[in-house]
Amino acid sequence: MAVELKPLKPADAIRALFERSQALEPTFGWQEIYAQEHAVAATVAKSAGYDILSDILKGLLKALSEGSTVRDFAAELTPVLQSKGWWGKALAEDPSTGLKRLVQLGSMRRLELIFNVNMRVSYAAGHWASFERRKAARPWLRYVCILDDRTRPEHRLRHNLCLPVDHPYWDLWAPPCGWNCRCTLQSLSDRDVDRMRSQLKFEPPANDFINWTNKRTGEIRSIPRGIDPGWDYNPGKVGALAIAQAANDDKREELLKLLRSSA
Repeated sequence: MAVELKPLKPADAIRALFERSQALEPTFGWQEIYAQEHAVAATVAKSAGYDILSDILKGLLKALSEGSTVRDFAAELTPVLQSKGWWGKALAEDPSTGLKRLVQLGSMRRLELIFNVNMRVSYAAGHWASFERRKAARPWLRYVCILDDRTRPEHRLRHNLCLPVDHPYWDLWAPPCGWNCRCTLQSLSDRDVDRMRSQLKFEPPANDFINWTNKRTGEIRSIPRGIDPGWDYNPGKVGALAIAQAANDDKREELLKLLRSSA
């Protein structure tokens, strides 16, 4: 008799997204919730004034726990957003200026971006939690690129970079390193490193820092070239720390239901 094998749920990724869903921050611009804050709070630009963040996060959690596609996520969420008026283009008041301007609310393209960003950040947190648990046996991390014509040159330069899990270089250069970044980190044992030594690089490239001004806050940040503004931190490490520090006991039953569903 054939045995049906079901894939294991990405439990740590679900925990990370669940923790972010407990702190919903409506914003007008994505720059208002920046870098590390994104790993512990959930926001969507142009969501201020609309009661849609909870719907989006519930949809993301369901998709992650059930292994749904972006099409499934969008098909289920679109009518909810449309019923609340968060769809298409509309005039919206910028709270920082008091002026109204035409902005893009919900769209298929925006839902795809929301889905991809949140899934990548959640999986990064899950992976980092695993790196921390296993670093005694697998103390190395290898930067891995998809080497095609869409790969940023600065990311390609770091392909096969191999450094210890605790190396400070990962505090900036830990994927995702930008919008639509497809790079990943792979944990390696000492034996793996010995076997792959000829293809690995153990000296990180020097960073070429450029100044970027956050138009919403006025803050000036120095960001390595090749990392998009807003991604100049380690999403996985910050998210994994949020998992470890979680103390929201009154919500734990809700999380357990997610982990058990479709198991």
